[in-house]
Amino acid sequence: MVFQRADRLNGIELSEIVQISEAAARLRAQGRDILALSTGEPDLPTPPHVVEAAHSAALEGKTRYPPTAGVPELRTKIARQAGAEMAQVIVSTGAKQVIANAMLASLNPGDEVIMPAPYWTSYSDIVRMAGGVPVVLPCPMEQSFKLLPEQLQAVITPRTRWLMLNSPSNPSGAIYSKEELAGLAKVLERHSQVWVLADEIYRHLSFAPFTSAAEAAPALTHRMLIVNGVAKAWSMTGWRIGWGIGPSDLISAMVAVQGQVTSGACSISQWASLAAITCDPELLEERRALFAARRDLVVDGLNAVPGLRCSTPDGAFYAFPSCTGLLKEQGGPFDSDAEFCTWLLEDAGVALVPGRAFGIPGHLRLSFAYAEDTIAAGLARLKTAVERKLA
Repeated sequence: MVFQRADRLNGIELSEIVQISEAAARLRAQGRDILALSTGEPDLPTPPHVVEAAHSAALEGKTRYPPTAGVPELRTKIARQAGAEMAQVIVSTGAKQVIANAMLASLNPGDEVIMPAPYWTSYSDIVRMAGGVPVVLPCPMEQSFKLLPEQLQAVITPRTRWLMLNSPSNPSGAIYSKEELAGLAKVLERHSQVWVLADEIYRHLSFAPFTSAAEAAPALTHRMLIVNGVAKAWSMTGWRIGWGIGPSDLISAMVAVQGQVTSGACSISQWASLAAITCDPELLEERRALFAARRDLVVDGLNAVPGLRCSTPDGAFYAFPSCTGLLKEQGGPFDSDAEFCTWLLEDAGVALVPGRAFGIPGHLRLSFAYAEDTIAAGLARLKTAVERKLA
C-alpha cells in the first residue's frame, strides 16, 4: 500500500533554514570549504555553572518523569520573575513546542492568525498544522520591519484568534517600543476575540531598550501568552527548554496537549535551566555586548557589498539585508533571493537564508551567532563573489 500523507501536511516540509544547513553540511562532507552563517545557534558554550547543575541533578537522581507542566521549582522561578503564578507557567521541550501547544489548544479549522512578515519561518507551518489560516502582513524595511496599527485593524475579522509578535525579531532584529506595542494594543482592545502571542526568546539580546508586551499592554494580559526559553541567551539550544506564561485556562489546555505529545520536558534540562535563569546578570551583559560588536561588523560588511542594503538590527543575532539591487527586476543577475542564496552556496561556499523563508522575499538572513573570524571570512567571500558576478 502506498503511504498517504495527511492533508494537514499539505505544503509543509522541513524548514528552509534546516534544508540550507543540511545542504551546507553535505558539501562540507564532500570536502568543500563551507562557511555557514545560516543558523541561529550561538557559538558560545553553555555556562559552566549550568552544566554543573545538570550534573548534580543527575547524580541526585532527578532523572524520573517530571510533571507534565514542568518542575515546580523552575515554574515558580519563572512565575516570580514575570510577576505571575505557577499555574500560569508551562515548561516545554523548547519554545517551538510552547507555540505549537498554544495553537493546537486554541485553534479550530479556519481560525485566523495574524503574522507580521518577516516572521520566524515555523510560525506559519505550525498554524496550518493546527488547522488555522496564517494572515501575513508584509512589514518592509521602510517601516522598520514592524506592524502598524492601521495594518492590524484592516485585517481583523470575526475568525481572527491570534496576533503573533516576535520582539526582538527573528529574522530582522526589530524591537517594538513600548509606544508601538501600546498602539497595537489599542486596536486589540476593540476586538476581544483576538489573543496575543508575544515571542520574547531574544529579549536578553537587546541592543536597544526592550519592553515586554505584558508591560506595554497590561489590559491585554488576560489574553496574552509570553514565550521565552534558555536556548539563545544562555547558549542552550540542545537542552530544549522553553516556557509559556499566560492565563491559567490557556496553560491548562496547553498542558493537556503536551501530555499527549511529549509529556514533561527533560528533567535534567529543567534543573539546568533553573540554574541558568538565576545566574549573575553580568553574564548576560557580557554576551549581549559581544553580539553587539558582531552586529556592527556585519552591518558594515553587508553595506559594503554591491546591491545589498542593511539596516541596523536592534536585537537578536541576525541581519536582514535587502538584496533587491541584485535581482533582475532592478537590473541584477538573479531571479530571486532564493536563487542568489543557492548560487552563493555553490560559488562562494557561504550559506545564507533567503527572505522568502520568512514571508518577505527580496532579503537575506545572516546569523552573527558565529565567531568573529568566521563572520569576517564569510563577509569577505560574499563581497568578492558578488563583485565578480557583477563585473
